[in-house]
Parts: sequence; C-alpha cells; structure tokens
Amino acid sequence: MNILLFLIPVSMLGLGLALWAFIWAVKRGQFEDMDTPALDILREDEHDRPVVDSRASRLDPPGTGTAPTVPTPPANENAHLNAPKPDRND
Repeated sequence: MNILLFLIPVSMLGLGLALWAFIWAVKRGQFEDMDTPALDILREDEHDRPVVDSRASRLDPPGTGTAPTVPTPPANENAHLNAPKPDRND
C-alpha cells in the first residue's frame, strides 16, 4: 500500500510531461501537414542522380577547368561468378 504513495506522484509527473510534450509539438507545427510526408516516398530521390565528388571541386582552384569526377562501376560486376571453381578431388 505504501508503493501507491510513490507511484501516483510519479505517474502524475509522467502524465504532465507527456501533456507538455504534446502541447510543445502542436505549437511547433508538427501536426500541420499530415499528407506531404506520406507522399514524399513516391517522389524521386536525389541519391538516384550521379554522385559527384564534392572534394574534387574544393581542392581544385577556381578556373583550372577540371570537372569533378564521377565514380564508375567496375567493368564486370559478376566476374566472381565466372571464376573457375577449385578442384575438390584431393
């Protein structure tokens, strides 16, 4: 029975904290636009575009005429599939 003297104030404090967090989120506009985040998944991502090395443009002095490099994929991604298999007849 003595535990109730501890649990009731702790639960009231937790309730107050949750209420404060909800009011804070409403005032900050967290619940203003509920449709756009759901539609963002359908838009094209920026990471689908070619990757440009940003370090190259920082290191080159302006006016040198060098363009940032774009990484190229390996010549044959499936080369490991065509490799000869080791002979297991020892």
